[in-house]
Amino acid sequence: MNPVTADDCPLCRHPGQAFLRDEFFICRNCGGVFRARRLLPGPEEERARYAKHRNDAGDPGYRSFVSPITSAVMRGHPPSSRGLDFGAGTGSAVSRVLEEAGYDVRQYDPFFQDRRELLAGKYDYIACCEVAEHFHDPDREFRLLRELLRPGGRLYCMTFLYDESIDFARWHYKDDITHVFFYQARTMERVRDRYVFSSMRVDGRLVELAN
Repeated sequence: MNPVTADDCPLCRHPGQAFLRDEFFICRNCGGVFRARRLLPGPEEERARYAKHRNDAGDPGYRSFVSPITSAVMRGHPPSSRGLDFGAGTGSAVSRVLEEAGYDVRQYDPFFQDRRELLAGKYDYIACCEVAEHFHDPDREFRLLRELLRPGGRLYCMTFLYDESIDFARWHYKDDITHVFFYQARTMERVRDRYVFSSMRVDGRLVELAN
């Protein structure tokens, strides 16, 4: 049997090590866990999967689920601030809740709202709700997100962080084929340092990075 050849980490570019069979690797430098490159879904497979998501922006349960981000934005920014909902999908509860509170928030999604002109703007805050785990190239995406923030701006990422108390083989979060990169708390610390954010705060599923 031939030994598994690991892919390089798509966040920090260091060599990965086998983590779960030949399907997932872990980066010993940043702690990121990532799906083997050969198993990454193609664009059409991704789009079909996302189109099946039941994202009813008016659903109370869904609005409660995204409340860590919406509450953080409303605590940290006045309604006059300019915001971007990055990876908004087909129906964003984040945007709906913020707009109902009088916030100016633009929606961008590479599959369903590919408004590239929004990526030339600058924002006081960026909401990235259940999106970072879908990044095939997190290095590129975090560089972009950092560039989109105004001085003093904040990036709010909501994703389930992995830690060693989790049985990864049984972890439901990895079973979605479009979930391709998983972060530990120390992975987010690397994100903070690599892209020169001034500070980072982790509160459960929410990671807040300040420009």
